[in-house]
Amino acid sequence: MSAGGGTRAIIAALLANTGIAVTKFVAFLLTGSSSMLAESIHSVADAGNQGLLLLGGRRAKRAATPQHPFGYGRERYIYAFIVAIVLFSVGGLFALYEAYHKWSHPEGIESWQWVPVVVLVSAIVMETFSFRTAIQESNRVRGKQSWVRFVRRAKAPELPVVLLEDLGALVGLIFALFGVGMTLVTNDGRWDAAGTAMIGVLLVVIAVILAIETKSLLLGEGAEEHEIQAIEQAMTSGGEVERIIHMKTLYLGPEELMVAAKIAVTAVGSAEELARDINAVEARVRAAVPIARVIYLEPDVFVASGAERTVSEPGENAGLSGG
Repeated sequence: MSAGGGTRAIIAALLANTGIAVTKFVAFLLTGSSSMLAESIHSVADAGNQGLLLLGGRRAKRAATPQHPFGYGRERYIYAFIVAIVLFSVGGLFALYEAYHKWSHPEGIESWQWVPVVVLVSAIVMETFSFRTAIQESNRVRGKQSWVRFVRRAKAPELPVVLLEDLGALVGLIFALFGVGMTLVTNDGRWDAAGTAMIGVLLVVIAVILAIETKSLLLGEGAEEHEIQAIEQAMTSGGEVERIIHMKTLYLGPEELMVAAKIAVTAVGSAEELARDINAVEARVRAAVPIARVIYLEPDVFVASGAERTVSEPGENAGLSGG
């Protein structure tokens, strides 16, 4: 996934949410609408989340150190998980609390009645621009995947997070417009509370989805099926490798894949020739799957003895990796 595309989507969402938050707070101060307050906090949380995603992306670019030899790529996953927590607590739970409070003490909108409607419609326009940008950037890397699969399987967390946030923001604005509109028509503040509760439930659901998907990335995910097939094809296509005995892959970050494999190699005359063959295999793997930047190959030799078997046992660590 393009890091640049994710950054563009984040910046667009940050600008939109900052402007929306300011206008919603002004509307809340003028009208006292709980839906407007919930939406204001929602937009502030979203803007803060986009700041966290930008910070995570920047910190993930730090060079590897002896203490962290595989770099800091997974830091992007950590900040995306924090975003889910912020959305759940600051956004969803606050909205539910405010809905309960307003339901217990309902108040109509007595002054500046036109303000919340104008603000919400304007916010929908700005949020639509942000959502459109996120969709355009996602389409560059989504390919033929469905949107659900894209959100579930994407290794870079930024675009799925922004997509779900923007979708939640748009639906939340519609809920808020419904609550405010019905309150203005009926002068019953419980409609405003109902709209606030719908916003809260929506944000909690989105936060839970983000937390589940990001947790999977934090635990460590392997390569996709098409990437595994490409790696296997690259390893065995040059004649140096008779077969792959076993292979494991792991995403060290959204754009860095580790490949570790035990391979059965053809007989060679010297260690120099074996190293040259290993280097050729690694070069083909990197050409086939460019994000496979860390590769460890353990060579083995098959011998005939009734049934084929390897000279060394799978638990041995006589590994050799090319440069």
